[in-house]
Amino acid sequence: MKELLGLLAVWSIVLSGLALLAGVALIKRGKRVWHHRAMLTATFLALIFLVFYLAKWALHGTTAYGGPEAWRGAYYFLLITHTLLAALNGPLALYVIWRAFRGEFVLHKRWARVLVPIWLYVAASGWVIYLVLKRYGVEMGTIAF
Repeated sequence: MKELLGLLAVWSIVLSGLALLAGVALIKRGKRVWHHRAMLTATFLALIFLVFYLAKWALHGTTAYGGPEAWRGAYYFLLITHTLLAALNGPLALYVIWRAFRGEFVLHKRWARVLVPIWLYVAASGWVIYLVLKRYGVEMGTIAF
């Protein structure tokens, strides 16, 4: 079950990033309706990621890095930047979506230019973290409440 939840989480965030890229390409071509659909798909997939990730964390606990010592600093830099930007990504995405729904497209576009690179970094770095921990992860267990 742990492997399945991890796999579903990582694929949902990667697909979210791909839907995001599709949405950007669509709006550049003037396809507003399809842009809207792609962006809502990206948002839904990111939400699904969060559900799978939190379920995995609640049921199976955390995984620590157990790989080569020479890579430890780079791994933790990636993990910390990923975590901080992921925490920023959710509220920022909601803000950008809210501006679009209100028809405030100047603000929507301005903040989307900030959001898109963050979202893509979070999706790509999440995939890398998943692969590193799949290879070098050490089980830490669940946290007692």
